[in-house]
Amino acid sequence: MKILMALLIPVVGLMANSAQAAEPAFVIPTPTLDQTAKADKQTVVLAGGCFWGVQAVFQHTKGVTSAVSGYAGGDKSTAHYETVGTGKTGHAESVAVTFDPRQISYGKILQIYFSVAHNPTELNRQGPDVGTQYRSAIFYADDEQQKLAASYIAELDKAKIFPHPIVTQLEPLRGFYPAEGYHQDFAVLHPSYPYIVFNDLPKVDNLKRLFAADYREMPVTVMAASKSGE
Repeated sequence: MKILMALLIPVVGLMANSAQAAEPAFVIPTPTLDQTAKADKQTVVLAGGCFWGVQAVFQHTKGVTSAVSGYAGGDKSTAHYETVGTGKTGHAESVAVTFDPRQISYGKILQIYFSVAHNPTELNRQGPDVGTQYRSAIFYADDEQQKLAASYIAELDKAKIFPHPIVTQLEPLRGFYPAEGYHQDFAVLHPSYPYIVFNDLPKVDNLKRLFAADYREMPVTVMAASKSGE
């Protein structure tokens, strides 16, 4: 349980820099294949450990219009934080990333996901969090998303950029269930929270450092979208 564990850790001395992050960032090439130009907004659901950090990264990514924390891979009836935390529901903590393909491509979203949002070589865990609910997975919306993700994974594995093979699972999206309200915008609302300081702020810093042209200082938040009625 991230919340309970973090409350037990003193805040003093946890102001980590990027070098101290639980998970490293990797400099990787853009995918050779990318999605054909589309006019409508697209959504892909990405899982990569705790959804707080993945959400934070994409909230600071230009072209992303929404990043919502939630659960994917299981049934609606078990899409609750405590239940998902048992690791027995099939769910993974995930983020539904909606983006404008006229501003950012699906391929760029995947590049950021594999580079700074999480470590795709860790099986059923991410940093301090262990269990299938923290697995690396792409829940694709259509055949094109699946094909392009599979191609990119094969490309990265062939280049041996990562020290170990990528274990990211490609799963068809059968449902996405937004997480409880207190999980939304967590890194934005609680930037001094110990877990966020050590595990997630370095991811945002790495986004700014490695993807400067794609970084936005002002995050797009679920809270703001709710207020505007989007």
